[in-house]
Amino acid sequence: MASPSPTGARVLVASNRGPVSYSLADSGELTSKRGGGGLVSGLSAIGPDADAVWVCAALGDGDREAARRADGALPTEDTGGQRVRMLDIAADVHADAYNGIANSVLWFVHHMLYQTPLEPAFDAEFRRQWASFEAYNRAFAEALAEEAGEGAAVLVQDYHLVLVPRMLRELRPDLRIGHFSHTPWAPPEYFRLLPDDIAAQVLSGILGADRAAFLTQRWADAFTECCHAVLGPGIPSGTRIGVHGLGADADFLRKRSHEADVDERMAALREQIGTAPDGSTRKTIVRVDRTELSKNIVRGLLAYRHLLEDRPEWRERVVHVAFAYPSRQDLAVYRDYTAEVQRLADEINSQYGTPGWTPVVLHVQDDFARSLAAYRLADVALVNPIRDGMNLVAKEVPVVSDAGCALVLSREAGAFEELGEDAVAVNPYDIVGTADALHTALTLPEDERAERGKRLAAAATALPPAKWFLDQLHALES
Repeated sequence: MASPSPTGARVLVASNRGPVSYSLADSGELTSKRGGGGLVSGLSAIGPDADAVWVCAALGDGDREAARRADGALPTEDTGGQRVRMLDIAADVHADAYNGIANSVLWFVHHMLYQTPLEPAFDAEFRRQWASFEAYNRAFAEALAEEAGEGAAVLVQDYHLVLVPRMLRELRPDLRIGHFSHTPWAPPEYFRLLPDDIAAQVLSGILGADRAAFLTQRWADAFTECCHAVLGPGIPSGTRIGVHGLGADADFLRKRSHEADVDERMAALREQIGTAPDGSTRKTIVRVDRTELSKNIVRGLLAYRHLLEDRPEWRERVVHVAFAYPSRQDLAVYRDYTAEVQRLADEINSQYGTPGWTPVVLHVQDDFARSLAAYRLADVALVNPIRDGMNLVAKEVPVVSDAGCALVLSREAGAFEELGEDAVAVNPYDIVGTADALHTALTLPEDERAERGKRLAAAATALPPAKWFLDQLHALES
């Protein structure tokens, strides 16, 4: 059991990725880059007197070098004034834990992505990687135990760190511990694809927390059902369950989307989109996603192709602006998926395109300003994931869209719980149904589209990132 640090933090956050990353030049010079998101906003919101520490992992060579030079405690000039402890976990252990288990097993289970006739196969290699996952979680638990003051509040983030709450509880029973899941939670029959002992370890790990929180009630209920199925009736008995539906940061998005670089990209996009043969403005169907398997980009393109085939009146009158930013390209299945997105977009353009019309404007180079430009131009936002913990794009586009957009939304997105009433709902596997939904969204009367857009934006911003974080913290402390 670890002893409380007399100068320890009162609030701690643990996540795989931290608020800053480093690149290492051949000369040995380190360059830092700060990130954003709900946790950064939340820690900023509690103020500099809160004595907070963020514990994260070094993700690359630059991070590891920075962590070594600083003995883990990063310089505050690199972090925007935040205290950050970056863990120099061995690269092979982190790779096993992050890619081998978190992204290739736990992510696949919760998003129900396995092709079950062939996978998963939990063999000796899986068990070897699971040992690395345990070691990676233990490194976080030990660092948190060292950094925390007496009775501190610790907010552990996401599926990468599901074992931390139990490990930390054993080291520091005085702490108030919360765990937050940013993913969906699998139903019991799918969760039990995991070996029985591993399934029990995952659930028991989270149940080491005083409070386990989720993005929607649906995912919270699924977790509880898994506990009953795997661990027995009445569990979780000592852990409170909460729901915090992360919303969009309206103030930031509206300000950022009207800066000069966004205006420049809007002009470039308008030129790519062009005008219809009769001189009218072409409609835009916008999607912005990582090429993550669960985002369902391929079926979205197939639905758009069906729209053009089944309703030829839309040819030359609509453009699908599709931003598909490569994700997890160190995994072969993700590289193959990204290639299929590109291939299908090229096929649609070859089949239907004309000298004055490119049906699919596809960009694969990540560009936040260009994404915001597309948000502003959107007549229709297509968000059709197979499963998604929330999907912030569904919330961001209505906030930024200049004229108010129609939202075509998968009923399997967490955001559907809040936005479904004003969205056009789709079954993400139904190509024909999604094409029909796109037609419905494209033909909504302008006044109805604008009214729906206002209601969507209001619902999307109900729990902005700083409040989302503070709500978790207050719930843990109460």
